[in-house]
Amino acid sequence: MLQLVLTRGPVSAAEIGRELELTAAAVRRHLDALEEDSLVEVKRVTAARGAGRPSRRYVVTSHAQEHLPKDHLAVALDTLARLEELGGEEEVRRTARHAFREIEERFTAAVDGRETALQDRTRILARVLDEAGYAGTLRHFGAGLAPTLRADQVCQGHCPFQGIPARHPEFCEEETALFARLLEVDVRRLSTLAAGAHVCTTHVPLGRD
Repeated sequence: MLQLVLTRGPVSAAEIGRELELTAAAVRRHLDALEEDSLVEVKRVTAARGAGRPSRRYVVTSHAQEHLPKDHLAVALDTLARLEELGGEEEVRRTARHAFREIEERFTAAVDGRETALQDRTRILARVLDEAGYAGTLRHFGAGLAPTLRADQVCQGHCPFQGIPARHPEFCEEETALFARLLEVDVRRLSTLAAGAHVCTTHVPLGRD
């Protein structure tokens, strides 16, 4: 179960039960034991649409990360180092762009060629990120202020590439560039998990739409 939380987190107890074909009671017992051992923790995730109560999602703790095998991360880092050696920084960037292609495809499908306002595109992006496992949420700022002062912040509570962006910041940079391209506005990255923050935050100025 710990491996499932690692690879799928943030993941709900219901999703774990379906995947492992366990009863809700059995899942709860396992999760409670893992939580007592400080191996998993609960994240409250609010839907990108902003409706309903925050859902309970489980993620692996930093304590557990330190004790998990690092083989998969080591292999990924070794591969990227080799790519950088052969093709330079641009090869790493090309790999990063490929890694985020699913986000672009999901966003494009959701927009479906329609003309959409910036705030709608931002809402769609947060939803796409959430559905793709990034624990995407959206925060609104500047209500009641002049339009030029209003902004949204796209937040990501989980990074599927955990451990890689800290060594290769090109991944964060390419993701930020993708957001700017999809939203058709200049955006600014305020914080990243790779730099030690608890969430990746991208500032989207709405007054430039």
